[in-house]
Amino acid sequence: MYIYIYIYIYIYTHTYIYKETAQDPQAPRPLAEVEDASLCDKPPEEMDSTPMVASLLNKLANYTNLTQGVREHEEAEDGNRRAPVVVQSLNILGVILFLRLTWIVGAAGILGSFAIVSMCCICTLLTAISMSAIATNGVVPAGGSYYMISRSLGPEFGGAVGLCFYLGTTFAGSLYILGTIEILLIYIVPTATVFKDNTEDAKNNNMRVYGTCCLLLMALVVFVGVKYVNKLALVFLSCVILSIMATYAGAIKTLIEPPEFSVCLLGNRSLKNEMFEKCAKVEIIKNRTVPTKLWDIFCDSHYPNATCDEYFTLNNLTEIQAIPGLLSGVIKENLWSNYGPARQVIEKQNQPSVPAPTPKTDKEQNYVFSDIATFFTLRFLVLFVLVMFQNPCLFGESIKRTPVIGVLAWPSPWVIVIGSFFSCCGAGLQSLTGAPRLLQAIARDGIIPFLQVFGHGKANGEPTWALLLTVGICEIGILIASLDDVAPILSMFFLMCYLFVNLACAVQTLLCTPNWRPRFKFYHWTLSFLGMSLSLSLMFICSWYYALVAVVIAGCIYKYIEYRGAVKEWGDGIRGLSLNAARFALIHLEEAPLHTKNWRPQLLVLCKLDSDLAVKHPRLLSFTSQLKAGKGLTIVCSVLEGTYMTHKEDAKTGEQNLKKAMTAEKMKGFSHVVVSSSLRDGFSIMIQSAGLGGMKHNAVLMAWPAGWKQAQDSSARKNFIETVRETTSAHQALLVAKNIDRFPDNQERLKEGTIDVWWIVHDGGLLMLLPFLLMQHKVWRKCRMRIFTVAQMDDNSIQMKKDLETFLYHLRLDAVVEVVEMHDSDISAFTYEKTLMMEQRSQMLKQMQLSRTEREREV
Repeated sequence: MYIYIYIYIYIYTHTYIYKETAQDPQAPRPLAEVEDASLCDKPPEEMDSTPMVASLLNKLANYTNLTQGVREHEEAEDGNRRAPVVVQSLNILGVILFLRLTWIVGAAGILGSFAIVSMCCICTLLTAISMSAIATNGVVPAGGSYYMISRSLGPEFGGAVGLCFYLGTTFAGSLYILGTIEILLIYIVPTATVFKDNTEDAKNNNMRVYGTCCLLLMALVVFVGVKYVNKLALVFLSCVILSIMATYAGAIKTLIEPPEFSVCLLGNRSLKNEMFEKCAKVEIIKNRTVPTKLWDIFCDSHYPNATCDEYFTLNNLTEIQAIPGLLSGVIKENLWSNYGPARQVIEKQNQPSVPAPTPKTDKEQNYVFSDIATFFTLRFLVLFVLVMFQNPCLFGESIKRTPVIGVLAWPSPWVIVIGSFFSCCGAGLQSLTGAPRLLQAIARDGIIPFLQVFGHGKANGEPTWALLLTVGICEIGILIASLDDVAPILSMFFLMCYLFVNLACAVQTLLCTPNWRPRFKFYHWTLSFLGMSLSLSLMFICSWYYALVAVVIAGCIYKYIEYRGAVKEWGDGIRGLSLNAARFALIHLEEAPLHTKNWRPQLLVLCKLDSDLAVKHPRLLSFTSQLKAGKGLTIVCSVLEGTYMTHKEDAKTGEQNLKKAMTAEKMKGFSHVVVSSSLRDGFSIMIQSAGLGGMKHNAVLMAWPAGWKQAQDSSARKNFIETVRETTSAHQALLVAKNIDRFPDNQERLKEGTIDVWWIVHDGGLLMLLPFLLMQHKVWRKCRMRIFTVAQMDDNSIQMKKDLETFLYHLRLDAVVEVVEMHDSDISAFTYEKTLMMEQRSQMLKQMQLSRTEREREV
């Protein structure tokens, strides 16, 4: 269960390590980023004296978009080239290494611990390779991993993972502060507790009080300036290095002389020896046999005839060496872990013992129990000394309240205590320094509107407001008051960041985008994919429910940015991936003809613009959205008369107005405005060429020309007729909406009514499909569909109605069927012309004032 604690040792993002590489003046910089730089901030007289080309090249070579505060932070680091290594060393060689590593070895065994370390090292190594490739592909300003992911995978992924990474870094501060207080109250000043009760609640409250005070003190140091944090980092790291060297020295010393630390056993059960000095039931003082303190613990009085615990009476006390040495052979005996049920007494194998029941009294608290369903035999006490004990034994109370790794240190355990204390302090300061800058970078990108206030700070750019929020969130972690409960939160957020760094590198490599030119060449997409898979696997191996919570949080942030976030175009890899997928889909659609089952109207909407370049019939777009409901292809186009050179800006304005109108009607599709010498030619071009590959329109929607009878100019009528003819020639369906301005908009709800279909000529089912599609929209949902068909007087109308109802049943359409009987003279026009009688058609052509040649062509 507690394997995830060790994972955090290596799951701390190494952003600072790559900053120097990323800001190499020789590294390639995207031209899109250079556009943000101020190339004209010099006074005119200096511009006159400096050649323009030379000035431009100088700006390009020294481009940076860092704020003043971040530049000061970077300059402080440039003064000490070891600063990135110092920062990350404090993070890695911190609280987990000194306080929990021995516990993990005791739980997982030697081979299991090496397996955990190997998985974590491989994961971070693969992520470091991916990060090196991304970092050397351009400038990486403040934001580190967030900047890399957002510019590679887009603002949605970048914002989601960036906020998760920010939360992980903030809770890392809580972890280090809790580690600092744990060392202070348990090993340095155990008597400095505010709550004196020896209960779990009292211990947690002490952690909360001291942790809050430590957090406020660290926040004050960070607020004063990061220069002091960087100066203290080297001092803290020196203490950590001395601690590690003392540990190695102690390990070598065990070859010669094992440390004089012992563990007291009652039978084969381990005892916590913080309450007694001698591992014996009685002792001889001045030729008198006197009971020891251990006797008082297990017996009800100090006298020899006292009633004692049954197991205490039946078994003898044995004192064994806690660290027998490297040459004792216990390493071979303890390569594997041994698991058992929780709250089971830890017993040493091959140790004589008389079994006896353990009563449920306070005396059982003197034994060492397995915790979290894990235990390991006491023979593991070599090199790494600890099993999954109950919490008091976790802190070395079975060896006189001494840090377990401190037992091994030479010359004194205090070297480990001081080193681990300063390591936790330094790492906590670094977390409180990095997290606000990460939040400030996210806020200044403007992708999450409600975070924009945290983009402001002091005059020099220091993120004051972001620091206040970071302190507040860090306090939540401190109120948890358990280092073991905070650790999995960090692992999930950092592993998710690792996952997306690898994904970004893999996507960019596979897409082969022109701007992907990293200076670091030792990478491959398979390594990034392996790192991504390993990160995801570790998330669920550590804690599947924490992993699900982290994924849900990231998903919610992703959808929020997608819905409310600012529009950003960073040339991300996800957009390139979408383009590749769209290209593949279009090519695949064109390879095979469309099946009837997949047919649906793909609309080309011919929309007119008024003199102000606004949409003349907005209800036409409303009707389109009701008919399509966001499904399929919709292309809204318009034509402007003239030449493109003179009407280029009008075309752009008209297209923007079309997009605004489509957005207002919640209509999904594409808009396009073309400039042609005549409307007739423009609409002809759109009917012929709109769409791409397999995504082409199969139906044309237009409004009925209003007032064409009264208009003196016949161009509108001619354009309409030509559009009808060209649509028919293209074998496309034509939908003409008459009185379109009277159609309901998307805000109306028709409470009742019918959609009538006069099904006269079999058209392949289009007439029945259109009302069905309309009724899927909430505007028309409560309307009914009626199907009218025409029959001759001698036809069997009843049988025709039954046949048509059966036909509709097979089509799964719910409609009322009506059969209208007419004389032959009334329906002859439908028989021959399918629309109007020949006389009415000729009269209509005359009213359109067409020439004789045009009338003959129409006939």
